[in-house]
Amino acid sequence: MARAIRRLKIGGVILAIVLSLAIVVMVPPSLVPAIAREVGVGGFPSSAYDFSVVPPPVIEDASRLATELFDDSQEKCDDFVNQLLATYLESKDKDFTMFFNSGGWGWNLLEVSPDWHSIFTGIQSELDSLGYTLLWLNYQRTTDPIEGRLDELMSMISLHPLKAKDLASRVQFLTDHLPDLRVILGGESNGTIFCDSVMNILKDNPRVYSIQTGPPFWYKNIMLDRTLVMRGSGIIPDAFSQGDFLTIVCTNLEAFFGFPTAEDSGNILFYIGAPGHEYWWEDYGVSSQITNFLKQMLGLEDDGLV
Repeated sequence: MARAIRRLKIGGVILAIVLSLAIVVMVPPSLVPAIAREVGVGGFPSSAYDFSVVPPPVIEDASRLATELFDDSQEKCDDFVNQLLATYLESKDKDFTMFFNSGGWGWNLLEVSPDWHSIFTGIQSELDSLGYTLLWLNYQRTTDPIEGRLDELMSMISLHPLKAKDLASRVQFLTDHLPDLRVILGGESNGTIFCDSVMNILKDNPRVYSIQTGPPFWYKNIMLDRTLVMRGSGIIPDAFSQGDFLTIVCTNLEAFFGFPTAEDSGNILFYIGAPGHEYWWEDYGVSSQITNFLKQMLGLEDDGLV
């Protein structure tokens, strides 16, 4: 029964992609505010914050950015301003703020991404041991199942220029007004393309970094400065990131016909098997690379703490 359900899900994903590609050129690009929310929290409701404690110049800058991005809608502007001010208040006493960008269609949260949740726990433990504080935020590029798929497809085709500007504006806003804060962009799979686009916009901001796992095989990163890109965990080669089509096809044919497959095969678009497309902190090739990246790129050696 489970195998039959998996076959139906795989077929549904393929059908959704085909239909989306067929009409994607007919849908004009648009930009709506993404959702940034603290891990384990349902968002940043404005009623939960006292924005009167925010310095007026910070509020004015938030309003300016909102107008630049969403001048077609006062509701979008207000939403964006509230999110900016909330993340400012949440970040102002932190050393690091990290945004998680999921793969797939861009709406997954860290809470349901167990491999990246292990990475978050590992990074937090490392920074805690060194006396640094970390705020981890979910960054949802899309939320609506139907329009979200179309919007994300168009964004991926154009390398996310509109959406990337949204997150880049948030990051620049934080580093402009919190001079001691450093920001890390975490991305998995399709989310790595998005992170790379944001890093390209912020290429002159030395306090922004990126940690990326499993980028798609067809994508070559533009920005490698201050970026760690992993195309394998050191345990199992990432078939999707390496472009190993034979392994991907064989894995899904085995699943389709009910043959047992590896438990840790990994998936793309939820249901299509891709061996090695999972990155766990417990994998030495993952934790060692990230730890070295934090030390080398964030200058932790210079603090006398390692």
